[in-house]
Amino acid sequence: MKKLRIYRFTPIFVALGMVLGILVGSFYTSHFAGRRLNVVNASSDKLNSLLHIIDDQYVDSVNISELVEKALPEILRQLDPHSTYIPASEVDASMQELRGGFSGVGIQFILYQDTACVVRILPGGPSDGVGLKAGDRIVAVDDKPFTGKEINEEKVRTTLKGETGSIVKIKVKRPGHKGLLTYNIERGNVPISTVDAAFILEGHTGYIRISSFGETTYPEFLAALATLNEHDFESLIIDLRGNTGGYMSPAIQIANEFLPKNRLIVYTEGRQSPREEYTSDGRGSYQNMPLVILTDEISASASEILAGAIQDNDRGMIIGRRSFGKGLVQVPIEFSDGSQLRLTKARYYSPSGRCVQKPYTQGKGKDYDNELMTRIAHGELYSADSIKSTGKKFLTRIGRPVYDGGGIMPDIFVPSDTTGYTSYYEEANLRGLLSLFIFHYTDRHRKTLNGQNDFQSTVTWLEKQNLVNAFADYAEANGLKKRPRMIRTSYNVIQRYIITGILRDLYSPEKAIIYSAQSDVTIQRAGRVIKEGHAFPQPPTAK
Repeated sequence: MKKLRIYRFTPIFVALGMVLGILVGSFYTSHFAGRRLNVVNASSDKLNSLLHIIDDQYVDSVNISELVEKALPEILRQLDPHSTYIPASEVDASMQELRGGFSGVGIQFILYQDTACVVRILPGGPSDGVGLKAGDRIVAVDDKPFTGKEINEEKVRTTLKGETGSIVKIKVKRPGHKGLLTYNIERGNVPISTVDAAFILEGHTGYIRISSFGETTYPEFLAALATLNEHDFESLIIDLRGNTGGYMSPAIQIANEFLPKNRLIVYTEGRQSPREEYTSDGRGSYQNMPLVILTDEISASASEILAGAIQDNDRGMIIGRRSFGKGLVQVPIEFSDGSQLRLTKARYYSPSGRCVQKPYTQGKGKDYDNELMTRIAHGELYSADSIKSTGKKFLTRIGRPVYDGGGIMPDIFVPSDTTGYTSYYEEANLRGLLSLFIFHYTDRHRKTLNGQNDFQSTVTWLEKQNLVNAFADYAEANGLKKRPRMIRTSYNVIQRYIITGILRDLYSPEKAIIYSAQSDVTIQRAGRVIKEGHAFPQPPTAK
Protein backbone atom coordinates (compact mmCIF):
# COMPACT_ATOMS: atom_id res chain seq x y z
CA MET A 1 0.00 0.00 0.00
CA LYS A 2 2.92 2.38 0.74
CA LYS A 3 4.36 1.76 -2.75
CA LEU A 4 0.96 2.45 -4.27
CA ARG A 5 0.77 5.83 -2.50
CA ILE A 6 4.23 6.71 -3.80
CA TYR A 7 3.24 5.81 -7.41
CA ARG A 8 0.18 8.03 -7.03
CA PHE A 9 2.45 11.08 -6.59
CA THR A 10 4.82 10.15 -9.45
CA PRO A 11 3.16 12.50 -12.06
CA ILE A 12 3.49 15.38 -9.59
CA PHE A 13 7.22 14.64 -9.08
CA VAL A 14 7.74 14.52 -12.89
CA ALA A 15 5.95 17.83 -13.37
CA LEU A 16 7.97 19.48 -10.59
CA GLY A 17 11.15 18.11 -12.17
CA MET A 18 10.23 19.58 -15.57
CA VAL A 19 9.51 23.00 -14.04
CA LEU A 20 12.77 22.89 -12.10
CA GLY A 21 14.64 21.93 -15.29
CA ILE A 22 13.13 24.85 -17.19
CA LEU A 23 14.05 27.28 -14.42
CA VAL A 24 17.61 25.97 -14.19
CA GLY A 25 17.93 26.04 -18.00
CA SER A 26 16.68 29.61 -18.16
CA PHE A 27 19.11 30.61 -15.40
CA TYR A 28 22.11 29.12 -17.20
CA THR A 29 20.99 30.48 -20.57
CA SER A 30 20.72 34.03 -19.29
CA HIS A 31 23.84 34.00 -17.15
CA PHE A 32 26.24 31.82 -19.10
CA ALA A 33 25.05 31.88 -22.74
CA GLY A 34 24.58 35.65 -22.92
CA ARG A 35 21.51 37.78 -22.44
CA ARG A 36 20.98 38.60 -26.15
CA LEU A 37 17.94 36.31 -26.53
CA ASN A 38 16.28 37.92 -23.52
CA VAL A 39 16.92 41.37 -24.99
CA VAL A 40 15.36 40.34 -28.30
CA ASN A 41 12.35 38.83 -26.56
CA ALA A 42 11.96 41.91 -24.37
CA SER A 43 12.06 44.20 -27.41
CA SER A 44 9.58 42.01 -29.27
CA ASP A 45 7.27 42.08 -26.26
CA LYS A 46 7.54 45.87 -26.19
CA LEU A 47 6.56 46.13 -29.87
CA ASN A 48 3.65 43.73 -29.41
CA SER A 49 2.54 45.59 -26.30
CA LEU A 50 2.67 48.90 -28.14
CA LEU A 51 0.41 47.57 -30.90
CA HIS A 52 -2.04 46.17 -28.34
CA ILE A 53 -2.11 49.45 -26.43
CA ILE A 54 -2.76 51.42 -29.62
CA ASP A 55 -5.50 49.00 -30.63
CA ASP A 56 -7.15 49.16 -27.20
CA GLN A 57 -6.66 52.75 -26.07
CA TYR A 58 -5.82 55.09 -28.96
CA VAL A 59 -8.24 57.98 -29.42
CA ASP A 60 -9.18 57.01 -33.00
CA SER A 61 -9.66 53.66 -34.66
CA VAL A 62 -6.45 52.38 -36.29
CA ASN A 63 -5.87 49.69 -38.90
CA ILE A 64 -3.15 47.71 -37.11
CA SER A 65 -2.22 45.73 -40.23
CA GLU A 66 -1.57 48.92 -42.17
CA LEU A 67 0.42 50.30 -39.26
CA VAL A 68 2.67 47.22 -39.25
CA GLU A 69 3.12 47.44 -43.04
CA LYS A 70 4.33 51.03 -42.64
CA ALA A 71 6.51 50.27 -39.62
CA LEU A 72 8.48 47.37 -41.11
CA PRO A 73 10.25 49.45 -43.80
CA GLU A 74 11.11 52.07 -41.18
CA ILE A 75 12.73 49.44 -38.95
CA LEU A 76 14.78 48.05 -41.84
CA ARG A 77 15.79 51.56 -42.86
CA GLN A 78 17.79 51.73 -39.63
CA LEU A 79 20.03 48.87 -40.81
CA ASP A 80 21.49 49.43 -44.28
CA PRO A 81 20.30 50.90 -47.59
CA HIS A 82 19.57 47.52 -49.19
CA SER A 83 17.60 45.61 -46.53
CA THR A 84 14.00 46.07 -47.64
CA TYR A 85 10.45 44.94 -46.97
CA ILE A 86 8.18 44.17 -49.94
CA PRO A 87 4.40 43.96 -49.42
CA ALA A 88 2.70 40.83 -50.77
CA SER A 89 1.03 42.84 -53.54
CA GLU A 90 4.42 43.95 -54.89
CA VAL A 91 6.48 40.78 -54.57
CA ASP A 92 5.50 39.34 -57.96
CA ALA A 93 6.28 42.57 -59.82
CA SER A 94 9.64 42.91 -58.05
CA MET A 95 10.63 39.39 -59.13
CA GLN A 96 9.58 39.58 -62.79
CA GLU A 97 12.92 40.61 -64.25
CA LEU A 98 14.81 38.17 -62.04
CA ARG A 99 12.53 35.29 -63.03
CA GLY A 100 12.78 36.15 -66.70
CA GLY A 101 9.07 36.62 -67.35
CA PHE A 102 5.56 37.30 -66.09
CA SER A 103 1.98 36.34 -66.91
CA GLY A 104 0.20 38.81 -69.17
CA VAL A 105 -0.68 39.53 -72.81
CA GLY A 106 2.78 40.54 -74.04
CA ILE A 107 2.59 44.03 -75.50
CA GLN A 108 4.61 47.19 -75.15
CA PHE A 109 2.35 50.25 -74.88
CA ILE A 110 2.39 54.01 -74.46
CA LEU A 111 -0.28 56.36 -73.12
CA TYR A 112 -1.16 58.70 -75.95
CA GLN A 113 -4.07 61.16 -75.69
CA ASP A 114 -5.55 59.31 -72.67
CA THR A 115 -5.49 55.98 -74.49
CA ALA A 116 -3.22 52.95 -74.20
CA CYS A 117 -1.67 52.44 -77.64
CA VAL A 118 0.17 49.31 -78.72
CA VAL A 119 3.79 50.14 -79.57
CA ARG A 120 5.14 46.64 -80.15
CA ILE A 121 4.04 43.02 -79.88
CA LEU A 122 6.60 41.18 -77.75
CA PRO A 123 7.99 38.12 -79.57
CA GLY A 124 7.01 34.83 -77.97
CA GLY A 125 4.24 36.39 -75.88
CA PRO A 126 0.51 35.57 -75.92
CA SER A 127 -0.33 38.44 -78.32
CA ASP A 128 2.25 37.30 -80.85
CA GLY A 129 0.26 35.97 -83.80
CA VAL A 130 -3.30 36.74 -82.62
CA GLY A 131 -3.73 39.72 -84.95
CA LEU A 132 -3.08 42.64 -82.60
CA LYS A 133 -0.84 45.24 -84.28
CA ALA A 134 1.38 48.15 -83.37
CA GLY A 135 -0.66 51.35 -83.51
CA ASP A 136 -3.87 49.76 -82.20
CA ARG A 137 -5.71 51.87 -79.60
CA ILE A 138 -7.12 49.88 -76.68
CA VAL A 139 -10.58 51.34 -76.04
CA ALA A 140 -12.23 48.58 -73.97
CA VAL A 141 -11.15 45.68 -71.76
CA ASP A 142 -13.63 42.95 -70.83
CA ASP A 143 -16.47 45.07 -72.31
CA LYS A 144 -15.67 48.03 -70.05
CA PRO A 145 -14.46 51.40 -71.45
CA PHE A 146 -10.71 51.80 -71.09
CA THR A 147 -9.95 55.40 -72.03
CA GLY A 148 -9.85 58.73 -70.22
CA LYS A 149 -7.78 60.57 -67.68
CA GLU A 150 -8.24 57.85 -65.05
CA ILE A 151 -6.19 55.46 -67.21
CA ASN A 152 -2.55 55.47 -66.18
CA GLU A 153 0.40 53.17 -66.85
CA GLU A 154 -0.04 51.21 -63.63
CA LYS A 155 -3.74 50.60 -64.33
CA VAL A 156 -2.94 49.35 -67.84
CA ARG A 157 -0.28 46.98 -66.53
CA THR A 158 -2.40 45.54 -63.72
CA THR A 159 -5.43 45.15 -66.00
CA LEU A 160 -3.59 43.31 -68.76
CA LYS A 161 -1.59 41.09 -66.43
CA GLY A 162 -3.30 38.15 -64.81
CA GLU A 163 -3.23 34.45 -64.02
CA THR A 164 -1.85 32.17 -66.70
CA GLY A 165 -4.69 30.66 -68.74
CA SER A 166 -7.19 33.41 -67.97
CA ILE A 167 -8.82 35.21 -70.91
CA VAL A 168 -8.90 38.97 -71.40
CA LYS A 169 -11.14 40.55 -74.02
CA ILE A 170 -9.60 43.57 -75.71
CA LYS A 171 -11.33 45.93 -78.13
CA VAL A 172 -9.12 48.17 -80.24
CA LYS A 173 -9.52 51.01 -82.70
CA ARG A 174 -7.15 50.60 -85.63
CA PRO A 175 -6.27 53.70 -87.68
CA GLY A 176 -7.76 53.41 -91.18
CA HIS A 177 -10.17 50.65 -90.14
CA LYS A 178 -13.88 51.19 -89.59
CA GLY A 179 -15.39 50.00 -86.33
CA LEU A 180 -13.68 48.17 -83.49
CA LEU A 181 -11.68 44.95 -83.58
CA THR A 182 -12.06 42.41 -80.77
CA TYR A 183 -9.37 40.01 -79.55
CA ASN A 184 -9.75 37.35 -76.87
CA ILE A 185 -6.22 36.76 -75.57
CA GLU A 186 -5.24 33.95 -73.24
CA ARG A 187 -2.76 35.29 -70.72
CA GLY A 188 0.49 33.39 -70.52
CA ASN A 189 4.19 33.74 -69.95
CA VAL A 190 5.74 36.89 -71.35
CA PRO A 191 9.50 36.33 -71.55
CA ILE A 192 11.77 39.12 -70.35
CA SER A 193 15.21 39.01 -71.92
CA THR A 194 18.14 40.16 -69.80
CA VAL A 195 20.58 40.00 -72.71
CA ASP A 196 19.45 42.89 -74.89
CA ALA A 197 21.85 42.54 -77.78
CA ALA A 198 24.51 40.34 -79.36
CA PHE A 199 26.11 41.42 -82.63
CA ILE A 200 29.42 41.94 -84.40
CA LEU A 201 31.08 45.33 -84.34
CA GLU A 202 33.89 46.36 -86.68
CA GLY A 203 36.18 43.48 -87.60
CA HIS A 204 35.67 40.34 -85.53
CA THR A 205 34.76 41.97 -82.21
CA GLY A 206 31.59 40.67 -80.62
CA TYR A 207 29.35 42.81 -78.45
CA ILE A 208 26.90 41.60 -75.76
CA ARG A 209 24.76 43.84 -73.61
CA ILE A 210 23.37 42.50 -70.31
CA SER A 211 20.63 44.61 -68.72
CA SER A 212 20.29 42.63 -65.46
CA PHE A 213 21.19 39.28 -63.88
CA GLY A 214 18.21 36.94 -63.55
CA GLU A 215 17.38 33.24 -63.69
CA THR A 216 17.68 33.15 -67.49
CA THR A 217 20.76 35.36 -67.93
CA TYR A 218 23.39 32.64 -68.18
CA PRO A 219 21.58 30.53 -70.81
CA GLU A 220 20.77 33.75 -72.69
CA PHE A 221 24.46 34.66 -72.56
CA LEU A 222 25.48 31.25 -73.92
CA ALA A 223 22.96 31.67 -76.74
CA ALA A 224 24.45 35.09 -77.49
CA LEU A 225 27.94 33.58 -77.65
CA ALA A 226 26.64 30.92 -80.03
CA THR A 227 25.23 33.66 -82.27
CA LEU A 228 28.58 35.44 -82.31
CA ASN A 229 30.37 32.16 -83.01
CA GLU A 230 28.46 31.93 -86.27
CA HIS A 231 30.32 35.08 -87.32
CA ASP A 232 33.73 33.83 -86.08
CA PHE A 233 34.21 36.53 -83.44
CA GLU A 234 37.72 36.79 -82.01
CA SER A 235 37.28 39.31 -79.17
CA LEU A 236 34.41 40.43 -76.95
CA ILE A 237 32.92 43.53 -75.32
CA ILE A 238 30.43 42.91 -72.49
CA ASP A 239 28.36 46.01 -71.78
CA LEU A 240 27.18 46.27 -68.15
CA ARG A 241 26.32 49.96 -68.23
CA GLY A 242 22.97 50.64 -66.60
CA ASN A 243 22.88 47.10 -65.17
CA THR A 244 21.68 47.33 -61.55
CA GLY A 245 22.51 43.69 -60.81
CA GLY A 246 20.32 40.85 -59.59
CA TYR A 247 21.30 37.26 -58.82
CA MET A 248 24.93 36.52 -58.02
CA SER A 249 24.96 33.05 -59.63
CA PRO A 250 24.79 34.07 -63.33
CA ALA A 251 27.57 36.63 -62.80
CA ILE A 252 29.77 33.84 -61.40
CA GLN A 253 28.85 31.50 -64.26
CA ILE A 254 29.70 34.13 -66.87
CA ALA A 255 33.04 34.94 -65.20
CA ASN A 256 33.81 31.21 -65.23
CA GLU A 257 33.66 31.21 -69.04
CA PHE A 258 36.74 33.45 -69.20
CA LEU A 259 38.95 32.28 -66.33
CA PRO A 260 41.44 29.40 -66.05
CA LYS A 261 40.94 26.73 -63.41
CA ASN A 262 41.03 27.52 -59.69
CA ARG A 263 40.77 31.29 -59.98
CA LEU A 264 38.80 32.94 -57.20
CA ILE A 265 35.76 34.73 -58.64
CA VAL A 266 34.17 36.11 -55.46
CA TYR A 267 33.69 35.22 -51.82
CA THR A 268 31.02 36.16 -49.29
CA GLU A 269 31.23 36.55 -45.54
CA GLY A 270 29.02 37.88 -42.74
CA ARG A 271 28.56 37.81 -38.99
CA GLN A 272 26.42 34.69 -39.19
CA SER A 273 27.62 33.59 -42.64
CA PRO A 274 30.99 31.79 -42.78
CA ARG A 275 33.26 32.62 -45.69
CA GLU A 276 32.12 30.94 -48.88
CA GLU A 277 34.35 30.99 -51.95
CA TYR A 278 33.39 30.64 -55.61
CA THR A 279 36.18 29.56 -57.95
CA SER A 280 36.46 28.80 -61.66
CA ASP A 281 36.38 25.17 -62.78
CA GLY A 282 38.55 25.55 -65.88
CA ARG A 283 35.77 24.51 -68.27
CA GLY A 284 35.22 27.96 -69.72
CA SER A 285 35.36 28.11 -73.51
CA TYR A 286 36.83 31.63 -73.81
CA GLN A 287 39.78 31.66 -71.43
CA ASN A 288 42.18 33.31 -73.89
CA MET A 289 39.89 35.65 -75.81
CA PRO A 290 40.57 39.42 -75.60
CA LEU A 291 37.88 40.84 -73.29
CA VAL A 292 36.63 44.29 -72.33
CA ILE A 293 33.84 45.08 -69.85
CA LEU A 294 32.00 48.41 -69.89
CA THR A 295 30.70 49.92 -66.63
CA ASP A 296 29.15 53.17 -65.46
CA GLU A 297 27.79 54.71 -62.26
CA ILE A 298 24.63 52.55 -62.47
CA SER A 299 26.45 49.21 -62.79
CA ALA A 300 25.90 47.53 -59.44
CA SER A 301 25.85 44.32 -57.42
CA ALA A 302 26.23 41.29 -59.73
CA SER A 303 27.66 43.61 -62.40
CA GLU A 304 30.43 44.52 -59.98
CA ILE A 305 31.02 40.87 -59.13
CA LEU A 306 31.66 40.08 -62.80
CA ALA A 307 33.75 43.21 -63.41
CA GLY A 308 35.71 42.69 -60.18
CA ALA A 309 36.50 39.05 -61.01
CA ILE A 310 37.82 40.03 -64.45
CA GLN A 311 39.79 43.01 -63.14
CA ASP A 312 41.36 41.34 -60.09
CA ASN A 313 42.38 38.29 -62.12
CA ASP A 314 43.87 40.62 -64.78
CA ARG A 315 41.75 38.82 -67.36
CA GLY A 316 40.45 41.86 -69.25
CA MET A 317 40.09 45.63 -69.23
CA ILE A 318 37.34 47.58 -67.49
CA ILE A 319 36.39 50.69 -69.48
CA GLY A 320 33.93 53.46 -68.65
CA ARG A 321 33.20 55.05 -65.28
CA ARG A 322 33.27 54.06 -61.61
CA SER A 323 30.53 51.58 -60.78
CA PHE A 324 27.76 52.08 -58.22
CA GLY A 325 29.37 50.44 -55.19
CA LYS A 326 27.01 47.75 -53.82
CA GLY A 327 28.82 44.99 -51.98
CA LEU A 328 26.03 43.71 -49.73
CA VAL A 329 24.28 40.36 -50.22
CA GLN A 330 20.55 40.06 -49.50
CA VAL A 331 18.61 36.85 -48.81
CA PRO A 332 14.83 36.65 -49.34
CA ILE A 333 12.71 35.67 -46.34
CA GLU A 334 9.00 35.10 -46.95
CA PHE A 335 6.20 35.77 -44.47
CA SER A 336 3.05 33.68 -44.29
CA ASP A 337 0.97 36.39 -46.02
CA GLY A 338 3.22 36.34 -49.11
CA SER A 339 5.16 39.50 -48.25
CA GLN A 340 8.92 39.33 -48.33
CA LEU A 341 11.90 40.58 -46.39
CA ARG A 342 15.20 40.98 -48.21
CA LEU A 343 17.76 41.07 -45.45
CA THR A 344 21.44 41.84 -45.86
CA LYS A 345 23.25 38.76 -44.57
CA ALA A 346 26.80 39.11 -45.89
CA ARG A 347 29.25 41.20 -47.85
CA TYR A 348 30.88 40.00 -51.02
CA TYR A 349 34.56 40.47 -51.76
CA SER A 350 36.40 40.45 -55.08
CA PRO A 351 39.40 38.10 -55.56
CA SER A 352 41.90 40.68 -54.27
CA GLY A 353 39.95 40.91 -51.00
CA ARG A 354 38.25 44.27 -51.51
CA CYS A 355 34.60 45.01 -50.78
CA VAL A 356 33.23 47.56 -53.25
CA GLN A 357 30.38 48.66 -50.97
CA LYS A 358 30.38 52.43 -50.76
CA PRO A 359 30.14 54.01 -47.29
CA TYR A 360 26.76 54.44 -45.63
CA THR A 361 25.43 55.48 -42.24
CA GLN A 362 22.66 53.41 -40.70
CA GLY A 363 19.37 55.27 -40.85
CA LYS A 364 20.72 57.82 -43.37
CA GLY A 365 19.23 56.32 -46.50
CA LYS A 366 18.53 59.68 -48.12
CA ASP A 367 22.22 60.60 -48.07
CA TYR A 368 23.03 57.23 -49.64
CA ASP A 369 20.41 57.71 -52.35
CA ASN A 370 21.82 61.15 -53.18
CA GLU A 371 25.40 59.90 -53.52
CA LEU A 372 25.17 59.70 -57.31
CA MET A 373 24.03 63.31 -57.44
CA THR A 374 27.04 64.20 -55.32
CA ARG A 375 29.32 62.48 -57.82
CA ILE A 376 27.78 64.50 -60.64
CA ALA A 377 28.12 67.73 -58.66
CA HIS A 378 31.83 66.99 -58.09
CA GLY A 379 32.35 66.42 -61.81
CA GLU A 380 33.22 62.73 -61.49
CA LEU A 381 31.24 61.72 -64.59
CA TYR A 382 33.30 64.07 -66.71
CA SER A 383 36.81 63.93 -65.27
CA ALA A 384 38.78 61.05 -63.73
CA ASP A 385 40.74 63.59 -61.65
CA SER A 386 37.52 64.42 -59.77
CA ILE A 387 37.26 60.91 -58.31
CA LYS A 388 38.34 60.86 -54.68
CA SER A 389 39.38 57.37 -53.58
CA THR A 390 39.78 56.99 -49.82
CA GLY A 391 39.49 53.19 -49.71
CA LYS A 392 42.11 50.65 -48.75
CA LYS A 393 44.60 49.58 -51.41
CA PHE A 394 44.63 46.02 -52.75
CA LEU A 395 46.61 44.33 -55.53
CA THR A 396 45.51 42.27 -58.51
CA ARG A 397 47.31 39.02 -59.44
CA ILE A 398 50.02 40.90 -61.35
CA GLY A 399 50.30 43.70 -58.81
CA ARG A 400 48.06 46.42 -60.19
CA PRO A 401 46.56 48.61 -57.42
CA VAL A 402 42.79 48.53 -56.87
CA TYR A 403 40.75 50.07 -54.06
CA ASP A 404 37.73 49.16 -51.97
CA GLY A 405 34.95 51.23 -50.45
CA GLY A 406 33.20 52.76 -53.42
CA GLY A 407 32.64 50.75 -56.57
CA ILE A 408 35.01 49.47 -59.22
CA MET A 409 37.33 52.01 -60.82
CA PRO A 410 37.73 51.42 -64.56
CA ASP A 411 41.17 50.73 -65.99
CA ILE A 412 40.38 53.30 -68.69
CA PHE A 413 38.11 56.22 -67.84
CA VAL A 414 35.68 57.49 -70.48
CA PRO A 415 33.69 60.61 -69.48
CA SER A 416 29.96 60.86 -69.93
CA ASP A 417 29.24 62.19 -73.41
CA THR A 418 27.14 65.34 -72.98
CA THR A 419 28.03 66.86 -76.34
CA GLY A 420 24.94 68.63 -77.63
CA TYR A 421 23.08 68.54 -74.30
CA THR A 422 21.06 71.71 -73.66
CA SER A 423 18.27 72.68 -71.30
CA TYR A 424 15.88 72.41 -74.26
CA TYR A 425 16.84 68.76 -74.87
CA GLU A 426 16.70 67.92 -71.16
CA GLU A 427 13.26 69.49 -70.75
CA ALA A 428 11.94 67.69 -73.84
CA ASN A 429 13.20 64.43 -72.38
CA LEU A 430 11.96 64.98 -68.82
CA ARG A 431 8.47 65.94 -70.02
CA GLY A 432 8.27 62.78 -72.12
CA LEU A 433 7.78 64.75 -75.33
CA LEU A 434 10.50 62.87 -77.19
CA SER A 435 8.90 59.50 -76.40
CA LEU A 436 5.46 60.76 -77.37
CA PHE A 437 6.80 62.19 -80.63
CA ILE A 438 8.46 58.86 -81.48
CA PHE A 439 5.07 57.13 -81.28
CA HIS A 440 3.33 60.03 -83.04
CA TYR A 441 5.79 60.03 -85.94
CA THR A 442 5.92 56.23 -86.26
CA ASP A 443 2.13 56.05 -86.19
CA ARG A 444 1.76 58.65 -88.96
CA HIS A 445 4.40 57.02 -91.17
CA ARG A 446 3.80 53.37 -90.28
CA LYS A 447 2.96 52.30 -93.85
CA THR A 448 6.11 53.87 -95.25
CA LEU A 449 8.30 52.53 -92.44
CA ASN A 450 6.90 49.02 -92.78
CA GLY A 451 7.55 49.24 -96.51
CA GLN A 452 11.31 49.54 -96.08
CA ASN A 453 13.25 46.47 -97.15
CA ASP A 454 15.34 46.04 -94.02
CA PHE A 455 16.82 47.69 -90.94
CA GLN A 456 19.55 49.59 -92.79
CA SER A 457 17.17 50.97 -95.43
CA THR A 458 14.92 52.18 -92.59
CA VAL A 459 17.88 54.01 -91.02
CA THR A 460 18.79 55.57 -94.36
CA TRP A 461 15.22 56.77 -94.93
CA LEU A 462 14.91 58.21 -91.41
CA GLU A 463 18.20 60.10 -91.66
CA LYS A 464 16.86 61.87 -94.77
CA GLN A 465 13.73 63.10 -92.98
CA ASN A 466 13.66 66.44 -91.18
CA LEU A 467 13.01 64.76 -87.83
CA VAL A 468 14.38 67.49 -85.56
CA ASN A 469 12.27 70.27 -87.07
CA ALA A 470 9.22 68.00 -87.04
CA PHE A 471 9.85 67.35 -83.35
CA ALA A 472 10.30 71.07 -82.59
CA ASP A 473 6.88 71.78 -84.19
CA TYR A 474 5.27 68.93 -82.23
CA ALA A 475 6.88 70.03 -78.95
CA GLU A 476 5.79 73.63 -79.42
CA ALA A 477 2.22 72.49 -80.06
CA ASN A 478 2.47 70.65 -76.72
CA GLY A 479 3.79 73.56 -74.68
CA LEU A 480 7.58 73.54 -75.20
CA LYS A 481 8.68 76.81 -76.78
CA LYS A 482 11.15 76.64 -79.67
CA ARG A 483 14.70 77.72 -78.90
CA PRO A 484 16.47 77.81 -82.29
CA ARG A 485 20.04 78.13 -80.99
CA MET A 486 19.64 75.27 -78.51
CA ILE A 487 17.91 73.14 -81.13
CA ARG A 488 20.87 73.61 -83.45
CA THR A 489 23.28 72.67 -80.65
CA SER A 490 21.26 69.56 -79.77
CA TYR A 491 20.43 68.64 -83.37
CA ASN A 492 22.47 65.42 -83.55
CA VAL A 493 21.47 64.29 -80.05
CA ILE A 494 17.77 64.78 -80.75
CA GLN A 495 17.96 63.04 -84.13
CA ARG A 496 19.82 60.03 -82.71
CA TYR A 497 17.32 59.77 -79.84
CA ILE A 498 14.34 59.79 -82.21
CA ILE A 499 15.82 57.31 -84.69
CA THR A 500 16.90 54.98 -81.88
CA GLY A 501 13.38 55.04 -80.43
CA ILE A 502 11.70 54.38 -83.78
CA LEU A 503 14.03 51.44 -84.49
CA ARG A 504 13.34 50.00 -81.03
CA ASP A 505 9.58 50.18 -81.57
CA LEU A 506 9.65 48.93 -85.17
CA TYR A 507 12.20 46.16 -84.73
CA SER A 508 13.71 45.39 -81.32
CA PRO A 509 15.95 46.78 -78.57
CA GLU A 510 18.89 45.07 -80.27
CA LYS A 511 18.39 47.01 -83.52
CA ALA A 512 18.25 50.25 -81.55
CA ILE A 513 21.51 49.36 -79.77
CA ILE A 514 23.19 48.47 -83.08
CA TYR A 515 22.32 51.96 -84.37
CA SER A 516 23.33 53.84 -81.20
CA ALA A 517 26.63 51.90 -80.97
CA GLN A 518 27.83 53.71 -84.08
CA SER A 519 28.15 56.96 -82.11
CA ASP A 520 28.89 55.50 -78.65
CA VAL A 521 32.28 56.86 -77.56
CA THR A 522 32.77 54.19 -74.87
CA ILE A 523 32.18 51.33 -77.32
CA GLN A 524 34.50 53.04 -79.79
CA ARG A 525 37.24 53.31 -77.16
CA ALA A 526 36.82 49.65 -76.25
CA GLY A 527 37.12 48.71 -79.92
CA ARG A 528 40.40 50.65 -80.22
CA VAL A 529 41.84 48.96 -77.11
CA ILE A 530 41.11 45.54 -78.60
CA LYS A 531 42.39 46.49 -82.06
CA GLU A 532 45.65 47.81 -80.59
CA GLY A 533 46.18 44.59 -78.63
CA HIS A 534 45.78 46.14 -75.18
CA ALA A 535 42.86 44.08 -73.85
CA PHE A 536 45.13 42.09 -71.50
CA PRO A 537 46.36 44.16 -68.52
CA GLN A 538 50.10 44.55 -68.03
CA PRO A 539 52.06 44.63 -64.74
CA PRO A 540 52.70 48.13 -63.39
CA THR A 541 55.97 49.68 -64.50
CA ALA A 542 58.63 49.75 -61.79
CA LYS A 543 59.56 53.24 -60.63
